[in-house]
Amino acid sequence: MGVLGRITAVALLAVLLGAVSAVGARAEDRALLVFAAASMKNALDAAAAGFNEGANPPVTISYAASPTLAKQIEAGAPADIFISADLDWMDYLDERGLIAADTRRSLVGNTLVLIAPAKAPVQLAIGHAFPIAEKLGDGRLAMANTKAVPAGRYAKAALETLGVWSEAEGKLAEADNVRAALSLVSRGEAPLGIVYASDAAADPGVVVVDAFPADTHPTIVYPIAVTADSTHPAAQSFVSFLASDAGRSHFEKEGFSILTGNATN
Repeated sequence: MGVLGRITAVALLAVLLGAVSAVGARAEDRALLVFAAASMKNALDAAAAGFNEGANPPVTISYAASPTLAKQIEAGAPADIFISADLDWMDYLDERGLIAADTRRSLVGNTLVLIAPAKAPVQLAIGHAFPIAEKLGDGRLAMANTKAVPAGRYAKAALETLGVWSEAEGKLAEADNVRAALSLVSRGEAPLGIVYASDAAADPGVVVVDAFPADTHPTIVYPIAVTADSTHPAAQSFVSFLASDAGRSHFEKEGFSILTGNATN
């Protein structure tokens, strides 16, 4: 065998040994993979750090819009846990048998708020027929996609309830997720935006103009569940930790509301 052949054989052996090692690796030795709504980033990062302090396995978190994550799980992405920003996308996976239904629970809630750039604050009280279009002028109203993303759907529902959707619809700047909408306002690219209270609290570049009354939109609930295909032994432990007083304290600090009970729908 020539030198090149020996090198190739060694390289192939290394690949095979690596593959055997990966297959034989224990589930508890790999990171716990969590798919979570983008609006949870600050609070969930802090909660995951708290979980790791207890000598638990590392947690890797992928953030995006809830529909994006749900579709990825449906396509076979190896997530261990899914946290949605609304009930609908958790229901979507549940109906397809893609979550372990007995692990599902409602984790936290949130509030919908109207925001403006901190450098260009706006005075505007939210109420029936409030002049949002007038305040926008030639600018755009930043919000998450109203057809699929929970924050966008909540925002549309609120504007419809208040009788101003028809005025605002032609002035929208729809983003892929709520954090992207937040950035548009923070950078001054939009004079107003609609995001969650937790998002506004996470970005000093924005100020809250007013909060939308809770009865103007569906109740904001973040459900969590272990995926049906997860074999990670720490998955349920992480869910339980997040639902504990210690876990929920991280969410409360970031502006989320704490739900009572452990409702699953």
